[in-house]
Amino acid sequence: MKKTLFLRFIPFWILINALVFAGSEPTTVNFQPLSPEPQHRQVSQVVAHLLRETHYQRKALDDALGAETFDRYLEKLDYQRLYFLESDIQSFEQYRYMFDDYIGSGQVQTAYDIFNLYEKRMAERLVHVFALLEGEPFDFTIDETIDIDRENDPWAKTPAELNELWRKRIKNEALNLKLAGKDWAGIRETLTKRYERTKRNVEQFQSEDVFQILMNAFAESYDPHTSYFSPKDFDDFRIQMSQSLEGIGARLTTENDYTIISEIVPGGPADKSKQLHPNDKIIGVGQGLDGEIVDVVGWRIDDVVQLIRGKKGTVVNLQIIEAEALAGAKPKMIAIVRDKIELEDRAAKGDTLEIHHEGKPMRFGVIEIPSFYSDFDGRRRGNNDYKSTTRDVRKLLEGFKSEHIDGVIIDLRRNGGGYLNEAVDLTGLFIKEGPVVQVRNSLGNIDVEEDNDPAVIYDGPIVVLVDRLSASASEIFAAAIQDYHRGIIVGSQTYGKGTVQNALPLQRYIPSYPDKLGQLKLTIAKFYRIDGRSTQHVGVIPDVDFPSRYTLMEIGESSRENALLWDQIRPVPYRELQDFTGILPLIRQRHENRLAGNAEYAKLLHNLDEFKKNRNREIYSLKEAERQKEREAAEADDPDEENPHDTDPDKKKKDLLLTESAHILGDYILLSKID
Repeated sequence: MKKTLFLRFIPFWILINALVFAGSEPTTVNFQPLSPEPQHRQVSQVVAHLLRETHYQRKALDDALGAETFDRYLEKLDYQRLYFLESDIQSFEQYRYMFDDYIGSGQVQTAYDIFNLYEKRMAERLVHVFALLEGEPFDFTIDETIDIDRENDPWAKTPAELNELWRKRIKNEALNLKLAGKDWAGIRETLTKRYERTKRNVEQFQSEDVFQILMNAFAESYDPHTSYFSPKDFDDFRIQMSQSLEGIGARLTTENDYTIISEIVPGGPADKSKQLHPNDKIIGVGQGLDGEIVDVVGWRIDDVVQLIRGKKGTVVNLQIIEAEALAGAKPKMIAIVRDKIELEDRAAKGDTLEIHHEGKPMRFGVIEIPSFYSDFDGRRRGNNDYKSTTRDVRKLLEGFKSEHIDGVIIDLRRNGGGYLNEAVDLTGLFIKEGPVVQVRNSLGNIDVEEDNDPAVIYDGPIVVLVDRLSASASEIFAAAIQDYHRGIIVGSQTYGKGTVQNALPLQRYIPSYPDKLGQLKLTIAKFYRIDGRSTQHVGVIPDVDFPSRYTLMEIGESSRENALLWDQIRPVPYRELQDFTGILPLIRQRHENRLAGNAEYAKLLHNLDEFKKNRNREIYSLKEAERQKEREAAEADDPDEENPHDTDPDKKKKDLLLTESAHILGDYILLSKID
């Protein structure tokens, strides 16, 4: 049956009036109902057209996609189901299969109507929160619990049910502050400021905010790397790039009122500090070593970014909750010196590592590659010494010739990728001519990226280290080395990002509009190994596995909602350089035997096991004595996994995986009878 769009307007405004004014609490939160701006109709139509016609998946704009967008939109508004009532959700159901029509035609008022009710529900909750904070202190001796993850819980049926959920939520936040040393006066002050900030955020919502939420709900129904940037976000991104990422070198996102570290930029201050990791939560920001820590829970991300940014050389203090910490864990304070990230900071670095293996001294070259970079401006200017990953690694390999090394270790841990051509060219340093990666576009056309240089800079034994944060270009290089049997891959399963994105400024498609428009980033192609397997979703599986805390965390493409799936295409002709069939089982066995009696490895396994037991925990006690006991146990058993980028001069000796990879390389040499 054909759906009629005009039927939605009158009934929904009647619905809003009925729900908002029938028995709701008075509120002091001032907000104005929002409506689409004039340009949103055209932008919505253009975004729908571009995704339908150019995205890799070529999804039809139909009821199924509309329903997916509808669900994702509600999820973005009320992820923890703490604002809407069950009756609200039931009233929205009539629009479930119409969101595709709304977006395709540009008539998006219904999404704004839903948002306006959401904003009203937020106002009602804030009234309740402020009433709680004005009341008596919480009793932390009562034996009760809180469910901290309500994503799949039923919607509350009544305002009274929501009041109880929020009482426990505020009590949990108060308990965390009490465990951090605050008395009730300090708790009340902190939480009042926190929710006053939320109140200001509610009052400052703008039409473009709603439109961006809707467009991203639609875009992410294609895949998690497809997204819409508002004009403001687009400008902020360009400013950030032009300033060479001056700040701490971390990209942020928001989730459930928290600012989350989504990515650590290689070579930046955060990377060098070794104190921040993906999925860490920033809950407070202070200026200088002694500056007051400002609570930023519930803040808009752009406001948090403004606090963190600052002049080069100045210090920013961050109060964080580590990604693997239990609920109520003690926050950690870290200080980072702001700086501008230069290309030199991301450059490949070389060193040597000496071990005794099977009674024989061995010396290995170690090359750490933080990213796949290239100074295109320097190359265009004719600079004969412009920097790139391949050029820098070539120099390091040539330098190793005088060091009389027995083998080379390529360290790609935490390397999130970079330029595709650098991954291809870097592979060429270790193989003769041949294919490196296949790229398939949305039309099914396949391009094969090849190394066309017959020169081999290093033909000795190599090991490549990877972890869950090794992504994209790192996976292309590691996969090629593995497929050619050119070296052994050691570490943990990689990220699994096997897709290619393109950014499209929307002004290009609506040139008649006088003001700035946003940008659409969408997935246009997919990477495949030369043996035909995709790197998407599953990444690269090491030849020799070494566990890491990252493998147990919500990191990697497989943890991303709606990620494109693994598949395979035809392989391209290539020749394996060695036969690992006989030696890999022996190498794995020796590896296991070696670590069986290693105290540091046993400690790592114990910490990972404890984290695994608690990672899916959702119910926590609101009793102070119980939470204090849990905190003390967690602090006594704090994970202490060695950091591969420690600045200590003896870091190589403390880096268990690096040391073990050297022994694996030693086994590889001896078992292959390589001199």
